[in-house]
Amino acid sequence: MTLVSIETLIAGARSGHLVSFPTDTVPALAARPDRSELIFAAKERSHEKPLILMGATPEQLWPFVTGSQSELLLWRELADKHWPGALTLVLPASGIVPKAMNPKDPTTIGIRIPNRKVACQILEETGPLATTSANKSGRPPLQTMAEIEAEFAEVLALDFMDRHLKREGQAPSGLPSTVVKWTGNSWEILRKGSVRLEFLG
Repeated sequence: MTLVSIETLIAGARSGHLVSFPTDTVPALAARPDRSELIFAAKERSHEKPLILMGATPEQLWPFVTGSQSELLLWRELADKHWPGALTLVLPASGIVPKAMNPKDPTTIGIRIPNRKVACQILEETGPLATTSANKSGRPPLQTMAEIEAEFAEVLALDFMDRHLKREGQAPSGLPSTVVKWTGNSWEILRKGSVRLEFLG
C-alpha cells in the first residue's frame, strides 16, 4: 500500500485505482463502481457478497435506485433519520448500477453516507464509490491504516494518522453498518450493526 495525500487519493480513485480511507465504522476499501472487480480480487472475495455504494450526499445516491413515488418517500424518510451514519439501505437498483457491484443479484444495491468528514470530502470529489471493509475475505475488518498498509500492497491509502482521527473526535466505531433491505412492502434486516431500528427489533 502507498500512503498518499487526499488530493492524490481522489485523483487515483477517479482514474480507476483501488483506494482506502477512514469512515465512521471501519476503514473502507473502495473503487469506482465500474472497477468493482478490483475489490473482489484484492479481498479474494466471493461474488456472492455484494459491495456497498457510498456517497457524500443523498442527491449523489438516489439516481442509483429506482422505485415508486411512495417508496422513494419512505426510503428518504428513513435515510433522513440516520444519514450520515452507519445505516445501509438495500434498494432496487437503477440501470446505471454496474452489475459487477452485486453479481449475484444485480437488481439491488446497498447505499450509505458515512458520518465522517474526510470520507465525505473524498466522495464529494470522486462521486459515489463501491466500498467494503478493508480486509481479506473471512478475516476481521482491519482497523488502522498501518494494518491496511501491511495487507494490501496495491492500494492507495489516505496518509491520515490514526491518532489524528481520535483528536478529530471521530474515532471509528469498529462496528459494521446496519443493513436493511426493502422487500417491496417492508424492511428486512440483513445485518445488525451500530444503528438500531426499533421497528425491526
